[in-house]
Amino acid sequence: MTTRIDLAKAPGHLIRRAHQIAVAIFAEQLAAADVTPVQFAILSAVLDSPGMDQISLAKRVAFDAATSGSVIGRLEMKGWLRRQPDSADRRRKLLVVTPEGAQALHRMQGQVAKVQAQILSPLSSDEQALFVDLLARLVQGHEAIE
Repeated sequence: MTTRIDLAKAPGHLIRRAHQIAVAIFAEQLAAADVTPVQFAILSAVLDSPGMDQISLAKRVAFDAATSGSVIGRLEMKGWLRRQPDSADRRRKLLVVTPEGAQALHRMQGQVAKVQAQILSPLSSDEQALFVDLLARLVQGHEAIE
């Protein structure tokens, strides 16, 4: 007979719940900005590396390329992101944040910082640092396996 999994101590369940909580806090804090966590991540990544292609972007934000295409489309409709043809390969599209997108991202920074603080607020400052370190190591360890 297999032992029953205690969800209150199951890492997968706890990570899923933490993700739900993080997304809910983000949505609440940034409702007026009309942006999702994935849109924010994509906009930030492109602003950091202008001219990145869609496949490189998907790898950087750990999101599948097909779905990131629809997110990019929504950011284009908002006027925050632009796809432009690569002069060396016209089939390849390079991504650039528009001035409006850069301004929107700048306006969101403070709110996103508050989201991060609110997510970690149940922990002491030492626990917060340890948690973020362990979480980063967990992610890096699994990315190394892939």
